[in-house]
Amino acid sequence: MNTTELENMNRNILADNLKGTATAPGNIQHTIFARVEDAITASYDAYKKYMAEPLALRTRIITALKEELAPWIKEMSERAAEETGMGNAPDKISKNTAALNNTPGIEDLTTSALTGDGGMVLFELSPFGVIGAIAPSTNPTATIINNTISMLAAGNAVYFSPHPGAKKVSLWLIEKIEDIIYRVSGIRNLVTTVAEPTFDATREMMSDPRIALLVVTGGPAIVNMAMKTGKKVIGAGPGNPPVLVDETACPVKAAKDIVDGASFDHNVLCTAEKCVIVVDSIADRLVENMQKNDAFLVKTPGDIARLRQVVINDKGEANKKLVGKSPAVILQAADLNTSTAPRLIIVEVEQDDPLVMVEQLMPVLPVVRVRDFETGLALALKVENDQHHTAIMHSQNVSRLNLAAKTMQTSIFVKNGPSYAGLGIGAEGFTTLTIATPTGEGTTSARSFARKRRCVLTNGFSIR
Repeated sequence: MNTTELENMNRNILADNLKGTATAPGNIQHTIFARVEDAITASYDAYKKYMAEPLALRTRIITALKEELAPWIKEMSERAAEETGMGNAPDKISKNTAALNNTPGIEDLTTSALTGDGGMVLFELSPFGVIGAIAPSTNPTATIINNTISMLAAGNAVYFSPHPGAKKVSLWLIEKIEDIIYRVSGIRNLVTTVAEPTFDATREMMSDPRIALLVVTGGPAIVNMAMKTGKKVIGAGPGNPPVLVDETACPVKAAKDIVDGASFDHNVLCTAEKCVIVVDSIADRLVENMQKNDAFLVKTPGDIARLRQVVINDKGEANKKLVGKSPAVILQAADLNTSTAPRLIIVEVEQDDPLVMVEQLMPVLPVVRVRDFETGLALALKVENDQHHTAIMHSQNVSRLNLAAKTMQTSIFVKNGPSYAGLGIGAEGFTTLTIATPTGEGTTSARSFARKRRCVLTNGFSIR
């Protein structure tokens, strides 16, 4: 038995002995605290210990998280779906699995150097300290997993502020994460939270001087609140992703991809297709094939009006009671009957319809016909509303794909695939659940949660 194995065995024994001393949430002296101040104090102390450890420990922690959380993916997905009432467990399993297996670790922290007659300059990525991370109710467990791996890989400790609507599953997961970290590292409280996550608790966390960085995965109001603190903020803002389909696209594949993406987890992902803009000459074939992929077409003006009335409230906002609900629930709310169980609701409307311009986070997908690609691209820009979040396009014309990508300037641009391909789900690239468009980082990973440091050695250090 080598030294590392002996050290880990001793830590496991110690952790098992300490488990028996834990009390109910609110009185636990680690992980879940009664007071924000105590949780941040514990995280700050843990960060200082973590900084003294070698990089190899970060990798061991991440490896253990990926191995030991895997058996809990199904349960955490079911818990999240049940508690929040949004999305569905099977798709959450895919989302949580991607977050766990496809989030990069310390390999994301690249080092660069410049050498010359005057010496050497080394650029390295170092931690901020304690990060205050705000998680949403739409993607609670996937965001916590994704952020934990990325932030710990960068060398930080994390205070999580979960959404109250996902409190139970979030605290359950955070406690499991912290237990795994402790058994590997012997360091308590690298990940903490409070027993009662509230708006006031979040505001208190934001104002604490020991919080070095705020990472907000939520709505525009909470991002704006974070920006006013004067701290460094990485903020994930709203999106209203259009999907543009020109006449060169394959209607069979495009239809399947669009339905797959827009129906995934009942459309709670901010990256999901929110509006289809299709060139008229291919529109009939696209809609027909979407129906073949279990999309339900609402046709008559009266039915469309009833659907619009339940989806968009009197203030012109999405009906929060239906966010993330199934198509069956939404159709029932609109008093529309179907003998099937559709994956998605589609409806043909005009380009200025509220269903087009309002981000819904529901499996309701408006379809707008346009005369040509140029008109469609102009409308896609209007629908996306300069939020630079996500856009999707289906086309076999490479020049048009490139033009649309350059024109839209979104953090994620998916070509000829479902929207979730942009999150590294079923496609190339790492997985991220924090897409920081307002603050400019885009798809975040470990390097996003580190600061660049410059180290200079003078008097020559070049062998060229």
